[in-house]
Amino acid sequence: MTTAKVVFLPSGRRGEFPIGTPLLQAAQKLGVDIDSICGGRGLCGRCQILCAEGSFPKHGIHSSLENLNDFTLTELRYNQERKPLAQGRRLSCHTYLQGDVVIDVPPDSQVHKQVVRKAAEQRDIVLNPSVTLHYVEVTEADMHDPKGDLQRLLEALEFEWQLAGLTYDFSLLAELQTALRQGKWSVTAAVYQNQRILTVWPGLRETVYGIAVDVGSTTVAAHLCDLRTGAVLGSSSLMNPQIRFGEDLMSRVSYIMMHPEAAEALTQAIRDGLNTIISELCQHQAIQRTEILEMVLVGNPIMHHIFLGINPVELGGAPFALATDEAVNIKAAEMGLQIHPAGMVYVLPCIAGHVGADAAGVVLAEEPQLQEEVTLLVDVGTNAEIVLGNRDQLFACSSPTGPAFEGAQISSGQRAAPGAIERVRIDPLTKQARFRVIGSELWSDQTGFAESVAAIGVNGICGSGIIEVVAEMYLAGVISTDGVIDGSLAEAYPELIIPNARTWSYVVYSDGAGRVIAVTQNDVRQIQLAKAALYAGVRLLMDKMQVQQVGRIRLAGAFGSHIDVKHAMVLGLIPDCPLDQVSSAGNAAGTGARIALLNQDARQVIETVVRQITKIETAVEPKFQDYFVGAMAFPHKTDPFPHLFAVVDKPTEKETVVADDPTQRRRRRK
Repeated sequence: MTTAKVVFLPSGRRGEFPIGTPLLQAAQKLGVDIDSICGGRGLCGRCQILCAEGSFPKHGIHSSLENLNDFTLTELRYNQERKPLAQGRRLSCHTYLQGDVVIDVPPDSQVHKQVVRKAAEQRDIVLNPSVTLHYVEVTEADMHDPKGDLQRLLEALEFEWQLAGLTYDFSLLAELQTALRQGKWSVTAAVYQNQRILTVWPGLRETVYGIAVDVGSTTVAAHLCDLRTGAVLGSSSLMNPQIRFGEDLMSRVSYIMMHPEAAEALTQAIRDGLNTIISELCQHQAIQRTEILEMVLVGNPIMHHIFLGINPVELGGAPFALATDEAVNIKAAEMGLQIHPAGMVYVLPCIAGHVGADAAGVVLAEEPQLQEEVTLLVDVGTNAEIVLGNRDQLFACSSPTGPAFEGAQISSGQRAAPGAIERVRIDPLTKQARFRVIGSELWSDQTGFAESVAAIGVNGICGSGIIEVVAEMYLAGVISTDGVIDGSLAEAYPELIIPNARTWSYVVYSDGAGRVIAVTQNDVRQIQLAKAALYAGVRLLMDKMQVQQVGRIRLAGAFGSHIDVKHAMVLGLIPDCPLDQVSSAGNAAGTGARIALLNQDARQVIETVVRQITKIETAVEPKFQDYFVGAMAFPHKTDPFPHLFAVVDKPTEKETVVADDPTQRRRRRK
């Protein structure tokens, strides 16, 4: 029998096949990564290829278009009725070997194609979803062959797609016969992890959807993805409806402790919230809920437990025991989530009692286990989750930073909303602050600022704003290394340094009509407490890893995305590091959820990595308090910050007023 050689690029896989072999069949036998839903019928158009022309000495082949058959009627029909083929492209299922060829499989024809994420996320996702579509033509029912329709479907899937031993839900039987007859005995089956049939649709179906969700204590964010292309089609978010039971995590746990019957209400609240998001995403993209076949979720341990219907009270005190630290696979219908009734929910594993599936999502997105340099990941929130390590070892802990970074417990604090001060700069000479608010692109000292904020106002200071203003107060000499507001400046700047009971406050904004936004001494103290807790947690992990320096820092979470890295380091929120190696990871937890949604292999990766992370419990570490005390100073009492002060002028020492009563002053060296 006459044969021909074929080489597939970019994989480089090659083989020799009989003349007349379809290229798709040759590719599949060689294990080439090439897509197809319709089983080689020329309907889906996913298996497109290009034939290279010319001599390829490396492969010992002279490739030519003449070594392929002419366009078939099926290709012509696809070109005219479905979508025109790009120049030089063929459908590999209807392109037959007539001689030696080199075949290029374009990225969009690959099953495990790479999906480029947003530039800020700086990495690609290999597409390999757990839900796949398979088009089959089922043998029509016949009085002489009494097999059931389900059995004929299973036989077709095994024969055409080599999917043997598939299971199914009982609900499939209710829809199968209608789908087969509407599709004239042709259907598309959605199969989960090559093991279970989730549903069937009449005829050829090419698209199915999934949702990646980050369930935060304050905000719930979700992304609707096309599981065929990996594209994010839409995003939606809402305030976590559990807030009515408590602003922060521990207050919600306390609420359940005092009202045990409320556990179910908190679970229902988050599930209702997720259904609201699902409805919004479907409405905006004009799709049906039943077209969504999978959801992937991440969240901190308490959100994780409440969502799953697990009472979180054991996480409210030592030893902070998780009900499970493994990943969870469960049917969406059991969670009351309104996607396809047979749809699945995958929840990433938790790392420890206070280091949750959201931190696992950050690890999945940032891959510190593959890095040579020591990498620090910090998901800044009410409870900061910290991961430190490299390819050799990983450590994780959490630190109770409290809600100060979100604007809570701050006298003029507010959430990040229009009218909130988010950027601040203080002139070291005049001590005057200029700022920007959310909702305006202008700084407060620029022409047109007043008009630009007329509708939204200047209402308070959000998390990123309080970080910057305290750091700027230190750099401008308004506060000392120990965080004391210098009352002696009141003589020269009486409108900026004002008495507040027995301490002082610094005025950021005054409208001239009595409305004042100021930073009080207590506000500075709240930031000191929060940043000291975070820094102490980092230092503990550095001790455990036996390193004195980190090479790379990634700040995750919505708050971490908006922090100016220089100001974060000035505060001593993070350890000294070259500033060009400190960056935002965006919503890395949500990105991790999206990776797990689009690539089922990533689930095994993170489940394995999580088991290899050494968990440190700060509450029982004797050194934590020592590190905490040293970290109360700006940027630190004893730790040097050479990289920071190589690019930032260190404030000079001077005497500052530290009296409890502004009228009775004593002095301390700064």
